[in-house]
Amino acid sequence: MRRQVLLFISIFYIGCVVGQVSFSIPEEMPKGSVVGNIARDLGIDVRRLKSGKSRIFTSDSAEYIELSRERGVLLVKERIDRESLCRQTTPCALHLQIILENPMELFRITVEITDINDNSPSFKNDEKRFEISESAVTGSKFVLERAVDADIGINGLKNYSLRPTDNFVLKIENQADGHKKVEMVLQKPLDREKEEQISLLLNAVDGGDPQMSGTVKIYVTVLDVNDNAPVFTKSVYKAAIAENSQKGTTVTTVSASDADKGTNGDVSYLVSATMDSVSDIFTVNQNGEVILVGEVDFEKAKYYQIDIEAKDSGGLSDSSKVIVDVIDINDNEPVISILSKSDSIPENSPHNTVIVMFSVFDPDSSNNGHVNCRLNSNIPFTITAASNDFYSLVTDSDLDRERASEYNITLTCSDEGVPSLSSSITLTLQISDVNDNAPVFERSSYEAYIVENNTPGLSIFTVKATDADWNQNARVSYILEDSSFNGVPVSSYVSVSADSGVIHAVRSFDYEQIKDFHFRVKAQDGGSPPLSSNVTVKIMIQDQNDNPPQVLYPVQTGGSLVAEMVPRSADVGYLVTKVVAVDVDSGQNAWLSYKLQKATDRALFEVGLQNGEIRTIRQVTDKDAVKQRLTVIVEDNGQPSRSATVIVNVVVADSFPEVLSEFTELTHDKEYNDNVTFYLVLALAVVSFLFITCLVVIISVKIYRWRQSRILYHSNLPVIPYYPPRYSDTLRTGTLPHVYNYEVCKTTDSRKSDCKFGRAGSQNVLIMDPSSTGTMQRIQCEKSILDEPDSPLEISDVNDNEPVFERSSYEAYIVENNTPGLSIFTVKATDADWNQNARVSYILEDSSVNGVPVSSYVSVSADSGVIHAVRSFDYEQIKDFHFRVKAQDGGSPPLSSNVTVKINIQDQNDNPPQVLYPVQTGGSLVAEMVPRSADVGYLVTKVVAVDVDSGQNAWLSYKLQKATDRALFEVGLQNGEIRTIRQVTDKDAVKQRLTVIVEDNGQPSRSATVIVNVAVADSFPEVLSEFTELTHDKEYNDNLTFYLVLALAVVSFLFITCLVVIISVKIYRWRQSRILYHSNLPVIPYYPPRYSDTLGTGTLPHVYNYEVCRTTDSRKSDCKFGRAGSQNVLIMDPSSTGTMQRIQSEKSILDEPDSPLEF
Repeated sequence: MRRQVLLFISIFYIGCVVGQVSFSIPEEMPKGSVVGNIARDLGIDVRRLKSGKSRIFTSDSAEYIELSRERGVLLVKERIDRESLCRQTTPCALHLQIILENPMELFRITVEITDINDNSPSFKNDEKRFEISESAVTGSKFVLERAVDADIGINGLKNYSLRPTDNFVLKIENQADGHKKVEMVLQKPLDREKEEQISLLLNAVDGGDPQMSGTVKIYVTVLDVNDNAPVFTKSVYKAAIAENSQKGTTVTTVSASDADKGTNGDVSYLVSATMDSVSDIFTVNQNGEVILVGEVDFEKAKYYQIDIEAKDSGGLSDSSKVIVDVIDINDNEPVISILSKSDSIPENSPHNTVIVMFSVFDPDSSNNGHVNCRLNSNIPFTITAASNDFYSLVTDSDLDRERASEYNITLTCSDEGVPSLSSSITLTLQISDVNDNAPVFERSSYEAYIVENNTPGLSIFTVKATDADWNQNARVSYILEDSSFNGVPVSSYVSVSADSGVIHAVRSFDYEQIKDFHFRVKAQDGGSPPLSSNVTVKIMIQDQNDNPPQVLYPVQTGGSLVAEMVPRSADVGYLVTKVVAVDVDSGQNAWLSYKLQKATDRALFEVGLQNGEIRTIRQVTDKDAVKQRLTVIVEDNGQPSRSATVIVNVVVADSFPEVLSEFTELTHDKEYNDNVTFYLVLALAVVSFLFITCLVVIISVKIYRWRQSRILYHSNLPVIPYYPPRYSDTLRTGTLPHVYNYEVCKTTDSRKSDCKFGRAGSQNVLIMDPSSTGTMQRIQCEKSILDEPDSPLEISDVNDNEPVFERSSYEAYIVENNTPGLSIFTVKATDADWNQNARVSYILEDSSVNGVPVSSYVSVSADSGVIHAVRSFDYEQIKDFHFRVKAQDGGSPPLSSNVTVKINIQDQNDNPPQVLYPVQTGGSLVAEMVPRSADVGYLVTKVVAVDVDSGQNAWLSYKLQKATDRALFEVGLQNGEIRTIRQVTDKDAVKQRLTVIVEDNGQPSRSATVIVNVAVADSFPEVLSEFTELTHDKEYNDNLTFYLVLALAVVSFLFITCLVVIISVKIYRWRQSRILYHSNLPVIPYYPPRYSDTLGTGTLPHVYNYEVCRTTDSRKSDCKFGRAGSQNVLIMDPSSTGTMQRIQSEKSILDEPDSPLEF
């Protein structure tokens, strides 16, 4: 294949680079054939083709060429037929455009399609018939059908030949348009009497290699005399017709005359048949009018050449040519094709940034094909011409997303025809945001007020800043700038919510300590880099009536029962005493007033409103009670007012003995509390004494038994040699399906067995020799396995393979608060070697996590590779950690490999919520006060809680668990705010106790409860009258009683548990002993043997009985030792069923003392 490459590049700075490359390929190349290396010829890196999303654009829909981004070459996508693509047009070429993005680049590619000789010359008709008069003169011409070859150039039609040439010869005339006019010329007169029918063969050949040809048969019928042939008035006629003309339109008129008379002078016209389908578009009638019968399109053919033949009835003919020029009309509107476009560009794009690359094509000619494009008005874009028919839409001014975030661009292209035709498209362009605007506060400075004694976390006010940018660039975060006030960081006074700009009070402010302070808040957007602005905030503390009056006199003490004494002779206005109080607040909050709240006899005393003087308001009489108790309330003038109460004990008496006689009794409550405490202490002491005594007795008994066992163990008896026999059940059909070992202790202090069961296949004989010193001799006969022949030959292994882990790395998860020793997961390695060389051991490599050895976190089982947790993990302290495990085989030298293991700790809901407010203290009985005028939705207080867990485990919800009146209060599920849900009435109890439960969102959830005491009252005296009944003595007695009861319960429980355990153990042991004596097994006769040491020097100074239990459930012995002087033989028969057979001599053992006893 011959390929020709031409390269020329021209560059225009409009945001894109325009270049052109030409290739030449033959037609009919197979699919996938390489057209050319576009990357090399254009000097483009293949990676640029990928990153730039390169693609091919063609103006028509046919796609014959494709681009391979990976190879950077052009490939044949579809078979290319030059004749169907270009017909006779030369040169034939495909015009492509390669588009690249980021930045936009345009490359024009021209692929020339060269012709190959794949078409032979052809005639439209297979035969041609002529009727020629015998009188036709020599030199008469007859027009023959012209052959058509779709190929061009050397492969096109080259020559004609005619056979035979007896009467006719060919005349070929080259025409101006490159075609050949073929005529058959009579060179010898015809004679109908000699030859009425003549057959000829016209052959057309091309110049290709190999040469191809086409033929048509010519039949000539010789007629009688016809002297003159028709003759056209013109050899060439010219006419013009507008495209899209109506069918039936007369194009022109041709004329031919014949000098003959009669029928020989009648001339008929016809269009010569050719392969170019001209006869389908034009026809000629008998009047010589050339009529349009098809459709003409200037874009398909700019002119037509029509061969007209005039023939008389005698067979003589003449030919002429009609050249019809097609006149173009403006019937095609411009076609706009988008090559590449950007859906979005940043607002800081420079001028001449390419937005869209497009091409415009109008198939019309001249002014009808000249196109002008324009944009809609008032947009910052313009059109620049990149090359012929290619344009770019670029920016021509600055963009600002804040003014216009989107443009609808209407592109209209019109031609210059009359009337003008146009087409348009609308493109939408988004202007992406650039962080070019800093946040702007709504005010230049802020000033806010907060009342002292606020709740920590209270929202003071909100700063607000807006950012004209969009999305992340417009997301404003608020930051408290670092500063200090009175040497304390301002962050300890206030905090700023990063998202909302809400300023919260971190602490409770005190007007007496701080009046106001300043700080700065910064608003920062989320752009990169971020932009920010700041504002000054001034917080002013407002005074609150937060200090109640303090009573200086009379001094309130627990032991002061009588403060003042009034004689019975006191007159009206007698000054009893004066209440002195102060208020540390200032202004009207410190103005005090005194009122008598309660009195034993209100008609006897009064209190001065302004001075606090207590005076009598009538004459004291003998009927007045001796003990008078006055409750004076001191109120300030604050809103709401605060107060303090003082109790003044007054005695109406003339002497102290009279006073003392009234105050000598003790209260019943004090006596009752003292008695309860005494008995509780006594009961605790008694139970504790019994419990300790029980423990001492148990420990003493245990020590005594242990000492007794040690005495037996350390006896002076000699140690009997031990020979472990082996008894087995060879047939596996008895009661011993497995090998069991049973022990017989021959002396009281022996620790080894003289009777054991061996492996299958052996026979053991136990012989008791009376002359021995109490030990049993063993005779054993075994067959060695080494006697077996034909042992296989084995290939020994060499340690040449290291262990290989199943994975290149491991990752596992474990939930926090795990149990130490918990198995996390298993690492597994295999070794291709054998035996000891394939035995893999796992070792934890030394490393550290946060400065702590990793061995304190996990351990690895050397044999199985199971990784265990050494400690309990805490997600709040460590999220994950890595370590390495080494797998080492047992070869010499050992080979090893290692793997990385990552452990991820998963969070668990292990922390309950912590209530920050209200603070729970023992002495805080009333936390909040609700006025009786409170309306629906009145904010009583807010429960503030946090959870140290993360994620959904830290999402908190608040619920009202208990309440004195559930119909009065509700708790916000998400914010913890306690509000009234109905109007407060006078019927509502003063004391309201709310229990709020705070739950997190973990599974399972954890919770915390907080008790909120609420007083429904309009003044503090009303509250205090309900909450003053608890004294310190009562609290102390209650606490002491509680702890004494708790201690008594614990000690009693331990004592009873100890007794139950001792009794249970005793009952269990008793039942075990009963089971031994009530077995259902048959009782074997017992013959008490007597073994004695006749010389008095052996190890058996007394008679002993020893038992051997042969089965797992036997309770009696099948093996006993007889009397002294006898020989007993114990034989294990392999054919038995696992029990020992007993063979006893018929002679009674009692009659013959020396006879042996066998089993």
